[in-house]
Amino acid sequence: MSYLTPAIVAQGAVRRLPRLALLLLCIAYVIPGFVGREPWKYADISSFGYMLELARGATAWLAPQMLGLAPGVDAMLPYWLGAWAVQIAPSWMAPDLAARIPFCFLLALALSSTWYGTYYLARSPEAQPVAFAFGGEASPTDYARALADGGLLAFIACLGLAQLSHETTPALAQLCFSALTFSALAALPHRPLASAAIGSIGLSGLALSGAPSMATMLGIGGALIHLLNRSTAADATQIKYKRTAGIVLVTIGVALMSTALELWRWRVELPEATWTQWQSLGRLFLWFTWPLWPLVLWTLWQWRRQLIRGDIPSLHLSIPLWFTAVAFGATLTTASADRSLLLSLPALAALAAFSLPTLKRSVAALVDWFTLIFFSGCALIIWIIWFSMQTGVPARPAANVVRLAPGFEPSFSLSLFAIALAATAAWAWLVVWRVGRQRAAIWKSLVLPAGGATLCWLLLMTLWLPLLDFARSNAPLVRRTMVIMKQQPVCVVAHGLDRSQIAAFTFHGKLVLKPTDKGNTCPWLVVDKDAVATLPTVIKSVDWVSHSAIRHPADRNEDLFIYRRVTSSEP
Repeated sequence: MSYLTPAIVAQGAVRRLPRLALLLLCIAYVIPGFVGREPWKYADISSFGYMLELARGATAWLAPQMLGLAPGVDAMLPYWLGAWAVQIAPSWMAPDLAARIPFCFLLALALSSTWYGTYYLARSPEAQPVAFAFGGEASPTDYARALADGGLLAFIACLGLAQLSHETTPALAQLCFSALTFSALAALPHRPLASAAIGSIGLSGLALSGAPSMATMLGIGGALIHLLNRSTAADATQIKYKRTAGIVLVTIGVALMSTALELWRWRVELPEATWTQWQSLGRLFLWFTWPLWPLVLWTLWQWRRQLIRGDIPSLHLSIPLWFTAVAFGATLTTASADRSLLLSLPALAALAAFSLPTLKRSVAALVDWFTLIFFSGCALIIWIIWFSMQTGVPARPAANVVRLAPGFEPSFSLSLFAIALAATAAWAWLVVWRVGRQRAAIWKSLVLPAGGATLCWLLLMTLWLPLLDFARSNAPLVRRTMVIMKQQPVCVVAHGLDRSQIAAFTFHGKLVLKPTDKGNTCPWLVVDKDAVATLPTVIKSVDWVSHSAIRHPADRNEDLFIYRRVTSSEP
């Protein structure tokens, strides 16, 4: 029903984005952040700690633990992938790098799934542009490919994707498998057998990555969407029943698997009814999904005539809206709001892509200029601070670094500098290309956002990598502790340490940590400052003497107290 389609696109506007350029952009976005850095604090090194325990055979594969603590996210598959990678990696490869390799492929798979999901949604009959009276409108394949390119660019441009997608955590695995499920549901009318296999992998992987409830909801919603979807084919009803039955069977199988493996957990935490809490959530939604949400709102407005009808919208609107609604609901009802919101980005990118055929020239120009100013300014700031750290000119940025990260010593790497310089030159070329006279292409408005996001991420992972490792890693804290202990002890008693601290001492310090409730003869005791009050209830104070207190050089909230065991020969 073309009169409901707001897209008016000529064949000249759907020219193909060069594949080599798109591939290089994806490589420049994916690899930095996985190579050359230390495991970062909190979720990143905590997950890596469980992978190490599994690889060493120190814990059960179906119930991984680290010093008696279960993972913060009840996942299995992400820890298995990292542990298998550590086990099969060559001896010369660092364990943390080996554990990141499968997650690098997970991110690449999420990018690919977003492209294919958008492509097949754009092949929907109601997503097609208006047919011209004398021909010349965009062909369905070229139109879908151009929108898929735009969807992938929008996905890369999203600010919230950068850090969380480069950590070895279950959040990245959930993103990958939800994107796989998204692409499978989108491609089901066109590739039923391949979609069935991919959808089964996606829903199963999502459940094994700690989100069985979300997998079930996505499966049930996808079944209803395909059941209620309109079609003019003569055998449409029978085909819809088969598709729906297939999705339901896969969803039931995933639910039964989750029950057998005891993956179901009730972790709903409703937000507090305070203005501060809602302000925080509002800011998260605004910056995390930028620049997708303005384009998504534009899509909903331009395609509103398909939304306000009495029946269900076409697949190109209903599938991404359902995925977005499920992810938004999880964001509002779980403690890890940002990691839940991460799962909405593939669907939001697809919705943003459908704004491209309807963008006015003035709106596209506004997007270009804002993006140019924002990302060029961010890149300039990164370069200025780096130059200040290297030379002391200007003095204020270097002084701020010394104040925020005392003890950090800047270093120069020719290879990282060359990569950063090449990326900056590529950005300058891209800007010149974009402002020049080019043939119309509907994906052009998202080239600068995707390129700018990739540039800033790459500059952070090259120029600022030593500083970020110092500030966001527990390695400096562990090194300070090892200096105090002078020589590596056989074991250390740990009390009140969180998962990231336990993993850091195990990996960086090569220490064997023991809990306080076990009889041992460890010469040292490490206590987190928040657990000092409970220390007398778990140990005999007569056996230990306070030795020193240490603090993470870049984190004022991370203090540890070191105790030394008193031997019988000491007074």
